[in-house]
Amino acid sequence: MNDPTIVQRIGKFAHGASAEHLSANSRRLFKRNILDSLGCAIAALPGKPFGQLRSQFEEYRGTGAGSCSLIGGGKTSPDQAALYNCGLVRYVDLLDSYMSPGGLCHPSDNFGTILAAAEHVGASGEDFLLALAVAYEIQSRITAVVPVMALGFNHAIQLAASAAAGAGKLFGLSAEQIAHAVAIATVDNVSLSCVHSEPVSQWKGFSPGITGMRAIYSASLAKRGFTGPLRLFEGPNGLERMFAQPIEVDWEDPGLAIIQQTVMKKYCSLIHGQPVLEATLDLKRINGIDGADVESVVCDIFQTGYDIAGGGGFGSKDSPRTKEQADYNLKYLIAAALLDDVVGPAQLEPERICADDAQALLARVTVRPDESFSAQYPHALNTRITIQCKDGRVVSKEHVGFEGGLEKPLTWERTVEKFHWLSEQYAERALRDEIIQWVLHLEDRPVGTLMELLARVSPTQRFPADHPGIQ
Repeated sequence: MNDPTIVQRIGKFAHGASAEHLSANSRRLFKRNILDSLGCAIAALPGKPFGQLRSQFEEYRGTGAGSCSLIGGGKTSPDQAALYNCGLVRYVDLLDSYMSPGGLCHPSDNFGTILAAAEHVGASGEDFLLALAVAYEIQSRITAVVPVMALGFNHAIQLAASAAAGAGKLFGLSAEQIAHAVAIATVDNVSLSCVHSEPVSQWKGFSPGITGMRAIYSASLAKRGFTGPLRLFEGPNGLERMFAQPIEVDWEDPGLAIIQQTVMKKYCSLIHGQPVLEATLDLKRINGIDGADVESVVCDIFQTGYDIAGGGGFGSKDSPRTKEQADYNLKYLIAAALLDDVVGPAQLEPERICADDAQALLARVTVRPDESFSAQYPHALNTRITIQCKDGRVVSKEHVGFEGGLEKPLTWERTVEKFHWLSEQYAERALRDEIIQWVLHLEDRPVGTLMELLARVSPTQRFPADHPGIQ
């Protein structure tokens, strides 16, 4: 008998995952993507797959507008809910990250897809948590061994595999069916890192959502017997050829501990900007510096941070105008921190980005790579911020890591504070507290209850903004 392929091993891993593989610590941390054609189409109608598709359409139609809820109200199909809710999680760039030498991924890009799949099948909070843990593990394990971004690809590739596996587990697929779901979702989801290049577009933030949409649909197709290319990785023209390396992951290891290696954000910025902003705000506050006092700023950073957000390989950062450009722009982010003393969702509004004071100050910020910092990345995220004031003062701070990193993880209490900060304009305190309590006790509560709470959140700003931002 032939050895199982990599996708079959992934399918077995996902199918076999159980609650006992989640430690108490991992559980705790979890709580914190024309005429000719018409003729061809008509001729194909008697084909068996199209009857199966009709069956799926009937299932997704549900009893009303759809079987899944949108955060902020409304119902739709699972695939569309995955797209919408994934987009929400990513939009303000405050989500978690997993770091590796060849790039990174955002494991919570799986969240919207797994949430939609869980609601669709009426899953318990425990089942949701386990499927999310499976997705986190698959995406991050692949990220750990393949320098995806360094090779010119985007981490939505491994997201397709992880989201499909997590959704497949919730849908009750067999190990072989999960393997096919992973293959179907991934084979057509080859994503390029140019999505991060200037001018950065909206698609950077919505690529994970469309990947999730594909993944959840693929899992439903696999449930109905659709098959995918099982030699996705090691086949003659598979991912191993594309990446020019073997993809060696121990899928026999049932552990679900990768959550312990994820890092969190305090500021609306790519992960590489977290130490930069922490150092900048420390200097500003300790020395009583106002944005109007600043003559110039120099930011020394590791090469990857410079390439992605400092004006290096991904393009100039001199003229940001949109949210998507701003949160990947160290020059703007430093300027916003010095001017506003916070970097939150308000600092990503176009009016703030394009304001004269922000544009003038960012023009006086220089970002440059530092060889010694680059040598330590990604094990350490180092920076040096030097501010020259108009009165002649020069202050500098070399900074390693950040609150939310592996050395100083964001606590539950800080995460609750961050949640209140981000949600206070959209939900009354009582509703926010109910959502927090659901998360704390999710093992004993159905996902449907959470979705009922999230449907009560206002899609527009209705309540006062009193929180100064997580400091």
